[in-house]
Amino acid sequence: MGRMNPEPSRRKPAVAGQFYYSSPEKLRSQIDGCVQRGITKEDVIGILSPHAGLMYSGTVAGAVYSRINFPDIFVIIGPNHTGLGVPLSIYTEGEWDMPFGAVSIHKGLSKEILQNSKMLRDDSNAHLMEHSIEVQIPFMQYFSKEFKIVPIAMMDTRLEACREIGHAIASAIKKTHNSVVIVASSDMTHYESDESAQRKDRMAIEKIISLDPEGLHTIVNKENISMCGFAPAVVMLFAAIELGAHESELVKYMTSGEVSGDYAHVVGYAGVIIK
Repeated sequence: MGRMNPEPSRRKPAVAGQFYYSSPEKLRSQIDGCVQRGITKEDVIGILSPHAGLMYSGTVAGAVYSRINFPDIFVIIGPNHTGLGVPLSIYTEGEWDMPFGAVSIHKGLSKEILQNSKMLRDDSNAHLMEHSIEVQIPFMQYFSKEFKIVPIAMMDTRLEACREIGHAIASAIKKTHNSVVIVASSDMTHYESDESAQRKDRMAIEKIISLDPEGLHTIVNKENISMCGFAPAVVMLFAAIELGAHESELVKYMTSGEVSGDYAHVVGYAGVIIK
C-alpha cells in the first residue's frame, strides 16, 4: 500500500469547458438552472448522482444536492473510464483546482480508509483525466465552501472488492468526528432506446432503493445493464448499511432523450438519497 506519488499533488480540471462551464460566472448560472429552491434539506449517509455533462444530467444532480445537508467531508466514489492508474485508487492528499476555487483532500480520512483496505492503492494517476468525480464538485461548491473530499476511482468491479472497500469506508467514518456523506457517481443505461433504458434502469434502481448491494451487483451483470458506476453504488450501499442506513428515496430520474430529443439512443440518469 505504499505511495505511488511521492509528493502531494495539485490536480487540474480535466473536463472544465466541456462537461461544465470553465468560467465561474457562467458555471454559477448553469448550476442556478439545475438546483431546486425551497426544498427541505435532510441529513443523509449517501447519495447516487450522475456525472454526464451538466446540460444532460445537471438537473438530476442538482435535485439531489438541493435535498441534502452538507457535511464536512464528501467521500466520492466514481468509475475509472480512462484506464489510467491502478484498478482501485484513492487520492490521499493535495488539492483539486476547480473554476470555483481549489478543494482540498481530507488527508486524515483518506489515509484511514487506505489503511483499512488491502485492495485500495494510493494513486493520483487514475484521477488525472477522469471526469466522474470531478463533475460532482461544482454542485458541492455551489452550496458550500466548507468541505473536503476523498476521491476513490474504481476499475475493479468484483463484488468482493466492493464489499471490502465499503467496509473500509464505513470503519473510517465511524472513527472520525467529522460529518461525512458518501457519493456514488454513476450514469445509468448507456445508448439504448428510451424504453429499454427505462426498463433496465428500473431494475437497478429498485435494488438501490431496497438497500440491496448484492442484488444490484447481480442484476447489473445478469441483465447487462450498462450502469457505468454500479460498483461505486454497490460500495456506497455496503458502507451506508454498515453506518445504519434504513431508508432510500429516488429523487429524480430522466434520460438524455428529454434534452436531446433523440429517444433511440439515450443515457439514463438517476438521483437517489440514502438515509
